[in-house]
Amino acid sequence: MSENHTRHHRTPRPLRVRALPPWSLVAAGVLAGGLLGGGYGVLRTPQYTATSYVIAVPTERADTATAQGFAQAYGRVATQLAVLGDAQVEAGVPVRTLRDDVRTATSPDAPMVAVSAVSARPSRATDMANAVARALVRHADAAKAGTHVGLLQFSRAVRPTEPDSASAGVTGLVGASAGGLLGALALLVRPRRGPEDEAVRPASVPGPAVAADAHGQL
Repeated sequence: MSENHTRHHRTPRPLRVRALPPWSLVAAGVLAGGLLGGGYGVLRTPQYTATSYVIAVPTERADTATAQGFAQAYGRVATQLAVLGDAQVEAGVPVRTLRDDVRTATSPDAPMVAVSAVSARPSRATDMANAVARALVRHADAAKAGTHVGLLQFSRAVRPTEPDSASAGVTGLVGASAGGLLGALALLVRPRRGPEDEAVRPASVPGPAVAADAHGQL
């Protein structure tokens, strides 16, 4: 009988979850998101970026507009195999690494190409950016007789001192914000307590004293 008594008085799990205070979902989301975000920031390998700049210079048989057009073209050529294959020895990494970790950017207002390299090692990022930039200059010089535009290394890449990746504190704050938002959304879609919940609530059993009084009245 005691076993049946305990079974009848056990509150169903959905009711226990709904009985939690509303702010508990938001607090749990903030805590979980902060822990996950902070852990990601600690475990993630920092990445460093180094950038070298080359500028297109027209000869006496070309003009600035022509140099601007070839700067855009050389910005696309810089990550091609012809240039990367020439840069791999100086960079000390295979062509595949250069293809994955080197990016270029051009400006619509200046005949300049930015060559950026990303690596977990600052010195390697610097070597890759400078090697690709110099290989691009040599590639342009080889075609200078036909294009009438040459490239000069405007600025060498310097060794980065700080990583580009966010710190553990920043990733923790981002994770906590995302977790709090998810907790708030879960709070909005959480089922409300209705009349059917009240119906399944177990009725209270009178204590011994009340039962004795009722028996005496009978």
